[in-house]
Amino acid sequence: MRLLKKKTKTGNLDKIVAEAKRLQESRENTYRDRALKLFPLVCGRCGREFSGKNMKELTVHHKDHNHDNNPPDGSNWELLCTACHDREHFQQLRDDPEVESPIDSERDPNYAYKPFANLNNLLKE
Repeated sequence: MRLLKKKTKTGNLDKIVAEAKRLQESRENTYRDRALKLFPLVCGRCGREFSGKNMKELTVHHKDHNHDNNPPDGSNWELLCTACHDREHFQQLRDDPEVESPIDSERDPNYAYKPFANLNNLLKE
């Protein structure tokens, strides 16, 4: 007697997620391969050169941050090492007015704790 697997919402979701990952990897490999053929194997920011095993550390950055915008001439791409790529995306987040940065917390009028507020008086004693 053959056991039938019961289809669950989770099973269907797993299939959808797996297919989405497969499509994303396929798309990434396609534009990554094209970018690696178009551009020198050098980080566009720090100038680090890549070959052999360290090629996995060279990423394709989308200048307009749209991963679906992949023109055949590569005009929306630049090759960046993983460190520079992370810095680029951190910069984008930092400049986004919708994202609250902990750096800006001192400008928040509700920021009540000021550890050095009484420092001047303590130094006078």
